[in-house]
Amino acid sequence: MKKRFLARSRSLALVAIAFALAGCSDCSCAVRQKSVQVFFSPSGGITEAVVQSLGEAKQAVLVQAYSFTSAPIAQALLDAHKRGVHVQVILDSSQQTDKYSAADFISHAGIRCLIDRDHAIAHNKIMVIDGETVITGSFNFTKAAEEQNAENLLVIRDTAVASEYVSNWRTHQKHSVVYARR
Repeated sequence: MKKRFLARSRSLALVAIAFALAGCSDCSCAVRQKSVQVFFSPSGGITEAVVQSLGEAKQAVLVQAYSFTSAPIAQALLDAHKRGVHVQVILDSSQQTDKYSAADFISHAGIRCLIDRDHAIAHNKIMVIDGETVITGSFNFTKAAEEQNAENLLVIRDTAVASEYVSNWRTHQKHSVVYARR
């Protein structure tokens, strides 16, 4: 009897979530608003959304980035680090030599910065915050991506999704090397 009740409760919860995600006015659309946020650029507030999410970090931030030149995002990572949040970054090998990479800034600030040289392009653009929030999309962490490019970003608040991204991040961490500061 208890198993049937739990299965029915899960089914009802899934139905409610499905209606909420579909925009049903009869269901709590707060579920949709809290679980996924969507942003677009140019000038769609993506950088601001990333900075705000990093401002909410309490325990850990894991980053993978192909291109990382955004000063506001680098500063938000440093601010989180100063608050005692454990921040680690994996960057594409191009960031080892790019003139304007944030790698030097974050590395000199004491944030562990790794380079993924195992792939032709380490094209991931993700952040996992506190094992609960995933930031992902086409958005490179750059000023150009915010102001000039057509980009998208999702902020997903879901521990199961975050767990998958943490697992993938750790896979890349294993074959990455420590960033050699300039």
